[in-house]
Amino acid sequence: MESIKHRSFFQDIKSREINGFRVRKRPYMGNDSQGFDPIGAVAVEHRGEPSPPMALSFCKTNKNAHILALTDEGGYITLFDTRKKYLNSSSYQENAEKAKLFEWVAHENAIFDLCWIKDDSYLLTASGDQSIKVWDTQQQKCIRALMGHNGSIKSLSCHPTNQELVVSGSRDGSFALWDTRCTKNAYQKLCVSPVSLIHEAHTSPGRRRCRRRGKAESMSITSVLYLKDEISVATAGAVDSVIKFWDTRHLKAPVTQACPNSQSSTEETRLHGISSLSQDLNGVFITASCMDHRIYLYNVLQLEKGPIETFSGGRTDSFFVKSAISPDAAHILSGSSDGNAYIWQVNKPQLDPITLKSHDGEVTAVDWCPSETGKVATCSDDFTVRLWNIQSSCYTNTRSPSSMRKRVRALPRIERRKLFCDDDVQIVCHVDSSPPPVRVVEVSTPQSQKKKCSLSFEVNEDLDAATPEAQMKSPSSVLNPPSSSKRKTIRDYFPVS
Repeated sequence: MESIKHRSFFQDIKSREINGFRVRKRPYMGNDSQGFDPIGAVAVEHRGEPSPPMALSFCKTNKNAHILALTDEGGYITLFDTRKKYLNSSSYQENAEKAKLFEWVAHENAIFDLCWIKDDSYLLTASGDQSIKVWDTQQQKCIRALMGHNGSIKSLSCHPTNQELVVSGSRDGSFALWDTRCTKNAYQKLCVSPVSLIHEAHTSPGRRRCRRRGKAESMSITSVLYLKDEISVATAGAVDSVIKFWDTRHLKAPVTQACPNSQSSTEETRLHGISSLSQDLNGVFITASCMDHRIYLYNVLQLEKGPIETFSGGRTDSFFVKSAISPDAAHILSGSSDGNAYIWQVNKPQLDPITLKSHDGEVTAVDWCPSETGKVATCSDDFTVRLWNIQSSCYTNTRSPSSMRKRVRALPRIERRKLFCDDDVQIVCHVDSSPPPVRVVEVSTPQSQKKKCSLSFEVNEDLDAATPEAQMKSPSSVLNPPSSSKRKTIRDYFPVS
C-alpha cells in the first residue's frame, strides 16, 4: 500500500498564501466531549455498601475551592480533595479512599441539599428527616438544628452577604426563613425555629380545597434561591413551571412571578414542575430546569418577558435531575435521565449541547468549581461522582453575558468629555470671580434650553445623582442595593401578575 505523502510545514504556508486560505478561529466549544478531560471518578459507598449520591457542592473560597462536599441517601457527608491524581489503573473505590478528607453520618435520612457558609467553615444540610443542620466541618460537629418543616426538606439557600440567614423549601409545600442565631431559649441553644413560614406557597386556591392522594408530592417546593438584592427570594415547585418571587419583608403574597410562554397551551405548559433553580455569580440570570425536558433562562430585570432563552437536548424524568449555570453565566451544566451530562453555551442556545458520557445511570446533581475555571462535578445513580476539566482554550474566544452587560453600561468617552467644557477647563475647590467665565454644555432639559447653566450647578447635579435616592431609581440597584433601609427589590420594577 502506497504511503500518503504529507506536505511540509513551509509548503502548507505557501499554499495558503497563494490560494488565499484564511485560518479559521478555534471555536469556543465543540459539539462533543473532546474539549473535556475526565479527571477521575470516585465511588460512593460506606462499609462496602453503595449509596446513591444526592447533592454535591464545591467550597466557595479560592483557597478551598478544590474541596467537594457530597451527600447521599444514607445521610452521610463526604469531603473529597479533587486535586488528587487519579490513576487509570485504580478502581473507583481506591480513588475514593485516596481523595477522601472527612466522612461522617449527618442525618438518619437522605440529605437532599447542602450549602457552604462562613468561608467554608460550616456546612448546612437539608434532610428527609425534616431538619436542617449546621455543621462545623473541622470537628464534624452539629452546632445548630433548624426545626419547623413537616416534610422532607428539598432545597436551601443562604443570604448572599449575611450567611446567618437561610431560606428552605419543603415537600410539605412551605418555604421558611431562618436566622441561625435565634435559638428557642437559653436551655435549647441547639434548636432554631423559623422566623417566617409560608404554607402552600405553590398551591392554587382551587387545589387547596382538593384532598386527594398524592397531594403532598404535587405541592412540594423543589428549589429556593436567595437573590443578590439581599431581600428577595425565588421559589419553584413540583406543581407547575412558575417561579415566584417574594419580598422577605412582606411575605403575604409573591411580588411577581415568571413562567414559560406558550402560544398553544399555557395551562399545559404550567403543569410541568421545576426540579431546580440556579443563578450566576452576579445574580443577573436565573435558570429553571423544567420537567418538560427544557431549561429556561430568565433575566431578573426582564421577568415580564418570560424566558430569554430555552435549552433542550437532555431528559428530566425525575426531580432529582438538576442543572446549574456557571458563575460567569457563559454555560449551563445539567444532568439527565439518559445517563449523560450536558453543557450548553448561553450565547448560542441553537447549538447542540456538549455531551459528557461516562455515567451508567441517571445523572442527578452537578456543580461548577467557582475558582478553578472549567472544573465541574457530576454524580449519578451508578454510585459514582465524576470530575471533568474543560480545557482553558474553550474560554478564550467568548465573553460571558455578565461581562458584556457590564461593558455596555459604561459611558462612551466622547460623552464623558461633554460633561466638561473645553480642554483647558480645570476643576478647583473654590470659585474665584476674577477669571473669565467659562462656556459649559447645556443640560438637555427644558430649563437648560432657556438659560445657561453654571459649572458649579453641573457639579452639584452630578453629586446629587450619586446619592442613594438617585441610585435607587436605576434597575441596577436590584443587583447592587444601597445601604438605605428603603432600597427597592424586583417588586418595584414589575407589576404583580
